[in-house]
Amino acid sequence: MAERPTFSPFWHRVRALKPRLRPHVQVTRQHYRGRRWHVAHDPTTNQFFRLNPIGHELVGLLDGKRTVEEVWTILLQRHGDDSPTQQEALQLIGQLYSSNLLSVDAPPETEQLLRRGRERRKKKAMGQAVGLMYFKIRLFNPDGIFAWLEPLFRPILNRVGFFVWLAVVLGAIVAILPHFDRLAASVDNTLAPANWGWLTVVFIVTKAIHEIGHGVILKRFGGQVPEFGVMLLVLFPAPYVDATASWALESKWKRIAVGSGGMIFELFVAAIAAMVWLSTEPGALIHQIAYNAMFIASISTILFNANPLMRFDGYYILSDLLEVPNLMQRAQNMIKHFFKRYAFGIENDQPPTTNAGERRILVTYGILALAYRVFLFISITLFVMGKMFALGLLLAIWTGAMWFVLPVGKFVHWLASHPSLLDKRVRAVTATMLMLAMGVVSLGMVPFPDWRKASGVVEPARRSGVFFASDGFIVEAFVSPGMRVGAGDAIATIDNPEIRVELATARAELARAEVRWRSALARSSPAADELAEAVTNLTERVAILENRIDRLTVRAPHAGVVAGADPSEFVGAWVQEGTAICEIVEDRGSRIVATLSQRENTWAIRHATGDLPVVASVRFLSDAGRSIEGNIVEVVESGQSRLAHASLGYAGGGTIATDPQDESGTMATSRQFELRIVPADGEPTGAPGERVRVRFTLPSRPLMAQWADRLHKLVQGRVTL
Repeated sequence: MAERPTFSPFWHRVRALKPRLRPHVQVTRQHYRGRRWHVAHDPTTNQFFRLNPIGHELVGLLDGKRTVEEVWTILLQRHGDDSPTQQEALQLIGQLYSSNLLSVDAPPETEQLLRRGRERRKKKAMGQAVGLMYFKIRLFNPDGIFAWLEPLFRPILNRVGFFVWLAVVLGAIVAILPHFDRLAASVDNTLAPANWGWLTVVFIVTKAIHEIGHGVILKRFGGQVPEFGVMLLVLFPAPYVDATASWALESKWKRIAVGSGGMIFELFVAAIAAMVWLSTEPGALIHQIAYNAMFIASISTILFNANPLMRFDGYYILSDLLEVPNLMQRAQNMIKHFFKRYAFGIENDQPPTTNAGERRILVTYGILALAYRVFLFISITLFVMGKMFALGLLLAIWTGAMWFVLPVGKFVHWLASHPSLLDKRVRAVTATMLMLAMGVVSLGMVPFPDWRKASGVVEPARRSGVFFASDGFIVEAFVSPGMRVGAGDAIATIDNPEIRVELATARAELARAEVRWRSALARSSPAADELAEAVTNLTERVAILENRIDRLTVRAPHAGVVAGADPSEFVGAWVQEGTAICEIVEDRGSRIVATLSQRENTWAIRHATGDLPVVASVRFLSDAGRSIEGNIVEVVESGQSRLAHASLGYAGGGTIATDPQDESGTMATSRQFELRIVPADGEPTGAPGERVRVRFTLPSRPLMAQWADRLHKLVQGRVTL
């Protein structure tokens, strides 16, 4: 590690100042990673600042009588190499001053406060503009309300209350798991436009209870809740409270309790709603409201509140668990440090931490948070554009400018004018241009494999239904599901006494007619021709009845395996002609049916016309380690609403949304395009109905072209003008 420079060229500006800590500032002690820290808090502005022991000692020595130089000299004598350098002391004093925690007697005090207040408001406004997707509007101070609520909740805010809460939540989970299929099938009804009004009301009420959880637990530990307001999450209103006072709590477990308090309250409401949902009839308003509460508590809590990559509850909980305060800001500074130190050659740049373990955490979190930020920007923008195109486009332009264009502008300004690059500017500019060129080349010119994925199901090459060809009683069944049969093998026999009596009668009538016909021929009677016609008709009738008798034995139409219902279950029952008895599935020579959405069928059609070579690879869900190669033999260019198998839909564990009113589970809510794939080299496939994942390998293209194509398809599929 490079040595820290002891002296600063700007020291003369502050060496004679006599700053002091403001009298209303509160200081609490905390422990992070086995080290003692101090947190300075200004109750009037709710500003916090973390100090290490030497930094706390520096602030303590600044009493308004000693100069900055005197204090720095004292620290140098006491701590030697561990004392802050002049540059570090300058940075600490400047940060405390800008946070309104330090007072300096140079300008008039009132002017200091006004100027810093204006700067804070300007910074807050800029933050609101940058974070347009998470816009906050302050309404009032709720501290008095929480002071009234806290004694009411105090009897359950303890270990006993926690175990009761845990028992209720786990009990609700156990009770609702057997009804998971019905739970999943109700998602479409919940997202239907007719339910949007109730969904909004339940969301606001549920999130208000969530925020009450934060405020009550914070108040229980002696903190203040100075702000209640409305946060517009992607232009959707959600209440919030300012619980930053928890940063001053000494115990990290108390801070974690405050951070998770909202989710604890919300999950309790979801557990009660689950019980109500199970005990009410579908179609009732209370039944739908209970489902709305469960849906919101699960989806929003997991995707937003519990997500540590966003600055909500999960982020602060993770920060306390890892004992890494200011996790996101320091992670960003850590990544910046690596660029400054190794790409731009700024050897004197100080990292946000020198601890190896903490450095790994910051780097990992910084990369993940940056990637998630890009993913979130694209996902939310596409969602809003799919609902309201003009508003979504405006949101995309504004957020893209604030999240990406503005930082790039700041970086260019820093690159052109920052004093730390005085003798490194050429290297910094060169390194930046090289990295930019490498990014353009790797993303826009180097071809990468283009993979597309789809879900599918194993389908037999031939599948025939077996039906009763006549009315009658089932006398005997010769097969059971899973048995192999040959073409013409007997499946079951039925008996119909009426047909047998009718056949006997017809044969007797035929015999009499033949006798009369021969007698007429012997006498050369004119009636011989009429009797001959009667014999012909009766002969045909006997043949028809004999065929019906023969059809009383049901036979396999072709070789294969018996599937579906068990024929033995029909024995003794009366069945009507046309009733299905089972299916004969030709298990040899099975094929794969893969489904594509309307946005993905373009490349499949090009493959069908011979313009685009595609290789298919099939992986079976029942055996993840098994993969076979396949050839696309047919592309059905017209969309199908009926799925090839129920296992492709939500109810069957698949990924395709199906109509909840369709009991078969095979009617998709959107048209799907089918591709039929046969195994290469005659490899055996799985059992009919088994789900698979299919990966199609298209000709390699640069990543930028692939992303542009996918983005175009996503927008094309979601945008409604």
